[in-house]
Amino acid sequence: MTTRSAAWSPQFIARIGGLLLLISLVAGGFGEFYVPSKVIVSSDAAATAKNIVAFGWLYRLGYAGYIVEALCDTGLTLVFYLLLKPVGRELALLAFLLRIISTAVFAAAELFYFAPTVILGGANTLKAFPPDQLNALSLLSLKLYGYGAIVPTVFYGVAWIVLGYLMWKSRYLPRLLGALLILAGVSTVFRNLALILAPAYASSYLLLPLVGGGLFLMLWLLVRGVNVRKWQEWQQPADSVASAPDKSVPKTLAAFRTAAFSK
Repeated sequence: MTTRSAAWSPQFIARIGGLLLLISLVAGGFGEFYVPSKVIVSSDAAATAKNIVAFGWLYRLGYAGYIVEALCDTGLTLVFYLLLKPVGRELALLAFLLRIISTAVFAAAELFYFAPTVILGGANTLKAFPPDQLNALSLLSLKLYGYGAIVPTVFYGVAWIVLGYLMWKSRYLPRLLGALLILAGVSTVFRNLALILAPAYASSYLLLPLVGGGLFLMLWLLVRGVNVRKWQEWQQPADSVASAPDKSVPKTLAAFRTAAFSK
Protein backbone atom coordinates (compact mmCIF):
# COMPACT_ATOMS: atom_id res chain seq x y z
CA MET A 1 0.00 0.00 0.00
CA THR A 2 2.83 2.34 0.88
CA THR A 3 4.68 1.49 -2.32
CA ARG A 4 1.68 2.25 -4.48
CA SER A 5 0.94 5.60 -2.81
CA ALA A 6 4.60 6.62 -3.19
CA ALA A 7 4.65 5.59 -6.85
CA TRP A 8 1.59 7.68 -7.67
CA SER A 9 2.69 10.76 -5.77
CA PRO A 10 2.09 14.14 -7.47
CA GLN A 11 5.80 14.36 -8.24
CA PHE A 12 5.72 10.99 -10.01
CA ILE A 13 2.62 12.04 -11.99
CA ALA A 14 4.35 15.29 -12.97
CA ARG A 15 7.39 13.39 -14.25
CA ILE A 16 5.14 11.12 -16.33
CA GLY A 17 3.45 14.22 -17.73
CA GLY A 18 6.78 15.76 -18.69
CA LEU A 19 7.88 12.56 -20.42
CA LEU A 20 4.59 12.28 -22.34
CA LEU A 21 4.88 15.93 -23.38
CA LEU A 22 8.40 15.33 -24.65
CA ILE A 23 7.32 12.35 -26.76
CA SER A 24 4.23 14.22 -27.98
CA LEU A 25 6.21 17.29 -29.05
CA VAL A 26 8.79 15.20 -30.91
CA ALA A 27 6.24 12.93 -32.62
CA GLY A 28 3.84 15.80 -33.37
CA GLY A 29 6.62 18.03 -34.67
CA PHE A 30 7.80 15.27 -36.97
CA GLY A 31 4.31 14.39 -38.24
CA GLU A 32 2.80 17.87 -38.41
CA PHE A 33 5.73 20.02 -39.54
CA TYR A 34 8.75 18.11 -40.82
CA VAL A 35 7.05 15.56 -43.08
CA PRO A 36 4.52 18.00 -44.63
CA SER A 37 7.34 20.48 -45.35
CA LYS A 38 9.18 17.76 -47.30
CA VAL A 39 6.20 16.33 -49.15
CA ILE A 40 3.28 18.74 -49.59
CA VAL A 41 3.30 21.48 -52.25
CA SER A 42 0.09 23.33 -51.49
CA SER A 43 -0.47 24.77 -54.98
CA ASP A 44 0.74 21.82 -57.06
CA ALA A 45 -1.24 18.59 -56.96
CA ALA A 46 1.10 16.75 -59.33
CA ALA A 47 4.23 17.62 -57.34
CA THR A 48 2.56 16.66 -54.07
CA ALA A 49 1.43 13.31 -55.48
CA LYS A 50 4.91 12.64 -56.85
CA ASN A 51 6.46 13.37 -53.43
CA ILE A 52 3.98 11.14 -51.61
CA VAL A 53 4.85 8.24 -53.90
CA ALA A 54 8.58 8.93 -53.82
CA PHE A 55 8.73 9.42 -50.04
CA GLY A 56 6.06 6.89 -49.17
CA TRP A 57 7.90 5.48 -46.16
CA LEU A 58 8.57 8.97 -44.75
CA TYR A 59 4.92 9.92 -45.32
CA ARG A 60 3.72 6.85 -43.42
CA LEU A 61 6.14 7.60 -40.60
CA GLY A 62 4.53 11.02 -40.35
CA TYR A 63 1.14 9.37 -39.92
CA ALA A 64 2.62 7.07 -37.26
CA GLY A 65 3.87 10.22 -35.52
CA TYR A 66 0.27 11.45 -35.37
CA ILE A 67 -0.81 8.22 -33.72
CA VAL A 68 1.95 8.43 -31.10
CA GLU A 69 1.03 12.06 -30.43
CA ALA A 70 -2.64 11.15 -29.96
CA LEU A 71 -1.75 8.36 -27.51
CA CYS A 72 0.46 10.72 -25.50
CA ASP A 73 -2.26 13.41 -25.49
CA THR A 74 -4.69 10.89 -24.05
CA GLY A 75 -2.29 10.05 -21.24
CA LEU A 76 -1.57 13.76 -20.67
CA THR A 77 -5.28 14.41 -20.30
CA LEU A 78 -5.38 12.05 -17.32
CA VAL A 79 -2.14 13.51 -15.90
CA PHE A 80 -3.48 17.07 -15.95
CA TYR A 81 -6.73 15.95 -14.32
CA LEU A 82 -4.92 14.17 -11.50
CA LEU A 83 -2.53 17.07 -10.93
CA LEU A 84 -5.10 19.87 -10.97
CA LYS A 85 -8.30 18.36 -9.56
CA PRO A 86 -7.39 19.52 -5.98
CA VAL A 87 -7.68 23.12 -7.23
CA GLY A 88 -11.04 22.64 -8.92
CA ARG A 89 -12.49 19.22 -9.71
CA GLU A 90 -15.22 20.59 -11.98
CA LEU A 91 -12.86 22.72 -14.09
CA ALA A 92 -10.31 19.91 -14.23
CA LEU A 93 -13.06 17.59 -15.49
CA LEU A 94 -14.11 20.20 -18.07
CA ALA A 95 -10.54 20.38 -19.39
CA PHE A 96 -10.44 16.56 -19.38
CA LEU A 97 -13.55 16.36 -21.57
CA LEU A 98 -12.38 19.13 -23.93
CA ARG A 99 -9.03 17.40 -24.49
CA ILE A 100 -10.63 13.98 -25.02
CA ILE A 101 -13.03 15.42 -27.61
CA SER A 102 -10.16 17.27 -29.29
CA THR A 103 -7.98 14.17 -29.50
CA ALA A 104 -10.81 11.97 -30.81
CA VAL A 105 -11.95 14.41 -33.51
CA PHE A 106 -8.39 15.17 -34.55
CA ALA A 107 -7.71 11.44 -34.90
CA ALA A 108 -10.71 11.18 -37.23
CA ALA A 109 -9.48 14.16 -39.27
CA GLU A 110 -6.11 12.46 -39.71
CA LEU A 111 -7.78 9.87 -41.93
CA PHE A 112 -7.80 12.56 -44.64
CA TYR A 113 -4.01 12.81 -44.22
CA PHE A 114 -3.62 9.07 -44.79
CA ALA A 115 -6.12 8.91 -47.68
CA PRO A 116 -3.64 9.97 -50.42
CA THR A 117 -1.62 6.79 -49.82
CA VAL A 118 -4.76 4.84 -50.77
CA ILE A 119 -5.72 7.14 -53.66
CA LEU A 120 -2.24 6.97 -55.18
CA GLY A 121 -1.67 3.33 -54.28
CA GLY A 122 -2.80 1.93 -57.63
CA ALA A 123 -5.89 0.12 -56.38
CA ASN A 124 -7.98 -1.49 -59.12
CA THR A 125 -11.07 0.42 -58.03
CA LEU A 126 -9.31 3.72 -58.85
CA LYS A 127 -7.92 2.84 -62.30
CA ALA A 128 -10.98 4.39 -63.93
CA PHE A 129 -9.68 7.83 -62.86
CA PRO A 130 -6.95 9.53 -64.91
CA PRO A 131 -3.73 10.45 -63.03
CA ASP A 132 -4.55 14.17 -62.94
CA GLN A 133 -7.81 13.49 -61.14
CA LEU A 134 -6.12 11.20 -58.63
CA ASN A 135 -3.50 13.87 -57.95
CA ALA A 136 -6.22 16.47 -57.45
CA LEU A 137 -8.16 14.16 -55.11
CA SER A 138 -5.01 13.60 -53.05
CA LEU A 139 -4.37 17.31 -52.61
CA LEU A 140 -8.05 17.89 -51.85
CA SER A 141 -7.89 15.23 -49.15
CA LEU A 142 -4.92 17.00 -47.56
CA LYS A 143 -6.76 20.33 -47.62
CA LEU A 144 -9.79 18.68 -46.00
CA TYR A 145 -7.46 17.35 -43.32
CA GLY A 146 -6.32 20.91 -42.63
CA TYR A 147 -9.88 22.18 -42.28
CA GLY A 148 -10.93 19.11 -40.32
CA ALA A 149 -8.32 19.92 -37.70
CA ILE A 150 -9.77 23.39 -36.99
CA VAL A 151 -12.61 22.36 -34.68
CA PRO A 152 -10.61 19.97 -32.47
CA THR A 153 -7.84 22.55 -32.16
CA VAL A 154 -10.37 25.10 -30.88
CA PHE A 155 -11.40 22.60 -28.19
CA TYR A 156 -7.71 22.05 -27.47
CA GLY A 157 -7.16 25.79 -27.04
CA VAL A 158 -10.08 26.21 -24.65
CA ALA A 159 -8.74 23.30 -22.60
CA TRP A 160 -5.39 25.10 -22.28
CA ILE A 161 -7.18 28.21 -21.03
CA VAL A 162 -8.89 26.18 -18.30
CA LEU A 163 -5.68 24.33 -17.38
CA GLY A 164 -3.71 27.57 -17.35
CA TYR A 165 -6.21 29.12 -14.94
CA LEU A 166 -5.97 26.11 -12.62
CA MET A 167 -2.17 26.28 -12.71
CA TRP A 168 -2.26 30.01 -11.96
CA LYS A 169 -4.52 29.39 -9.01
CA SER A 170 -2.71 26.30 -7.71
CA ARG A 171 0.57 27.94 -6.54
CA TYR A 172 2.21 24.49 -6.67
CA LEU A 173 3.00 25.23 -10.33
CA PRO A 174 4.49 28.60 -11.36
CA ARG A 175 2.01 31.38 -12.09
CA LEU A 176 4.08 32.41 -15.10
CA LEU A 177 3.42 28.98 -16.59
CA GLY A 178 -0.32 29.34 -16.01
CA ALA A 179 -0.35 32.81 -17.62
CA LEU A 180 1.61 31.55 -20.63
CA LEU A 181 -0.78 28.64 -21.15
CA ILE A 182 -3.79 30.94 -20.93
CA LEU A 183 -2.19 33.13 -23.60
CA ALA A 184 -1.43 30.01 -25.66
CA GLY A 185 -5.05 28.87 -25.43
CA VAL A 186 -6.46 32.28 -26.39
CA SER A 187 -4.10 32.68 -29.36
CA THR A 188 -4.87 29.13 -30.54
CA VAL A 189 -8.63 29.69 -30.39
CA PHE A 190 -8.31 33.06 -32.14
CA ARG A 191 -6.11 31.63 -34.88
CA ASN A 192 -8.43 28.72 -35.67
CA LEU A 193 -11.57 30.84 -35.61
CA ALA A 194 -9.78 33.28 -37.92
CA LEU A 195 -9.19 30.41 -40.35
CA ILE A 196 -12.98 30.23 -40.69
CA LEU A 197 -14.01 33.89 -40.42
CA ALA A 198 -11.00 35.88 -41.60
CA PRO A 199 -8.27 33.69 -43.14
CA ALA A 200 -6.06 36.73 -43.86
CA TYR A 201 -5.52 37.18 -40.10
CA ALA A 202 -4.86 33.50 -39.32
CA SER A 203 -1.10 33.85 -39.02
CA SER A 204 0.91 30.80 -37.98
CA TYR A 205 2.80 33.09 -35.57
CA LEU A 206 -0.27 32.95 -33.33
CA LEU A 207 0.76 29.37 -32.49
CA LEU A 208 4.11 30.46 -31.04
CA PRO A 209 2.70 30.86 -27.48
CA LEU A 210 1.39 27.29 -27.71
CA VAL A 211 4.81 25.95 -28.72
CA GLY A 212 6.57 28.05 -26.08
CA GLY A 213 4.07 27.08 -23.39
CA GLY A 214 4.38 23.39 -24.24
CA LEU A 215 8.18 23.52 -24.05
CA PHE A 216 8.13 25.44 -20.77
CA LEU A 217 5.60 23.03 -19.24
CA MET A 218 7.58 19.99 -20.40
CA LEU A 219 10.84 21.26 -18.92
CA TRP A 220 9.21 22.30 -15.66
CA LEU A 221 7.47 18.97 -15.12
CA LEU A 222 10.62 17.00 -15.95
CA VAL A 223 13.08 19.12 -13.94
CA ARG A 224 11.08 20.65 -11.07
CA GLY A 225 7.72 18.90 -10.99
CA VAL A 226 5.24 20.30 -8.48
CA ASN A 227 5.63 21.87 -5.04
CA VAL A 228 4.43 18.88 -3.02
CA ARG A 229 3.87 20.86 0.18
CA LYS A 230 1.54 23.32 -1.52
CA TRP A 231 -0.16 20.47 -3.40
CA GLN A 232 -0.87 18.80 -0.04
CA GLU A 233 -2.27 22.07 1.32
CA TRP A 234 -4.96 21.93 -1.36
CA GLN A 235 -5.76 18.37 -0.25
CA GLN A 236 -6.16 19.18 3.46
CA PRO A 237 -9.33 21.32 3.31
CA ALA A 238 -11.19 18.64 1.36
CA ASP A 239 -9.93 15.89 3.67
CA SER A 240 -10.84 17.82 6.81
CA VAL A 241 -14.33 18.56 5.54
CA ALA A 242 -14.86 14.93 4.59
CA SER A 243 -13.61 13.58 7.91
CA ALA A 244 -15.12 16.18 10.25
CA PRO A 245 -18.33 15.08 12.03
CA ASP A 246 -21.43 17.02 11.15
CA LYS A 247 -22.34 18.94 14.30
CA SER A 248 -24.96 21.12 12.70
CA VAL A 249 -27.82 18.67 13.32
CA PRO A 250 -27.24 18.25 17.09
CA LYS A 251 -26.94 22.02 17.47
CA THR A 252 -30.17 22.53 15.58
CA LEU A 253 -31.99 19.95 17.71
CA ALA A 254 -30.66 21.51 20.92
CA ALA A 255 -31.84 24.93 19.84
CA PHE A 256 -35.28 23.53 18.96
CA ARG A 257 -35.63 21.85 22.38
CA THR A 258 -34.61 25.00 24.20
CA ALA A 259 -37.13 27.05 22.28
CA ALA A 260 -39.88 24.48 22.81
CA PHE A 261 -39.40 24.13 26.59
CA SER A 262 -39.04 27.87 27.10
CA LYS A 263 -42.56 28.30 25.88
